[in-house]
Amino acid sequence: MNVQQASLPLLETDYEAVRNHLPPSTWKYVSNLLQEYPVVVRVVPHRATKLGDYRPPRLDECCHRITVNDDLNIYAFLVTLLHELAHLRVAAMHAAGTKRPRPHGPEWKREFAAILKPVIDKSMVPGELCVTLAASLQRPRAATCSDRLLALALSQYDQGDDKFVHVEQLELGACFQLQDGRQFILGDRVRSRYRCIELGSGVEFRIHYLARVVRFELD
Repeated sequence: MNVQQASLPLLETDYEAVRNHLPPSTWKYVSNLLQEYPVVVRVVPHRATKLGDYRPPRLDECCHRITVNDDLNIYAFLVTLLHELAHLRVAAMHAAGTKRPRPHGPEWKREFAAILKPVIDKSMVPGELCVTLAASLQRPRAATCSDRLLALALSQYDQGDDKFVHVEQLELGACFQLQDGRQFILGDRVRSRYRCIELGSGVEFRIHYLARVVRFELD
């Protein structure tokens, strides 16, 4: 198993990088999950386009790769990591097949439910969140990034500066700034992201609806 922060060499193992971002009650369970397949998990700086990411091994590698944003609260970090681990399981199980499963198809839903069940059954997270997680598995979107009710429940545990809002809280045409300083005008929504035009360059970007941003007014 390889668990590392973004600043560490690829092969260096650092369990604490992930452990420090998880609810303490979940670490033993998560660490056991990470033993199932060779995987490098990286805790990375905020990305406006995604909360987490999974990549299968490259041709010259044996390890799967998962990244999770470092600015997520501990419960959002947990769910995002489990979400990506479900992708890993599906990819590993179908590696030799000719047909690639859909990203959030029945295979993924089944694996995510199996991974999430012990968290719910053993109350590893607060009771209200257990109820929301259980309910999310009964909805068609099944805890994908498009599951707004789950996303809102997880966001209740955010502890940040009050000046930040989620992109979805802005109205069409609003101006906002990302944490890296880039500024945009909000466009329409496409699934879990918004079309946004960067001020200055005029380039269109797709920004996740839960990205935390600062609103501002043009002079």
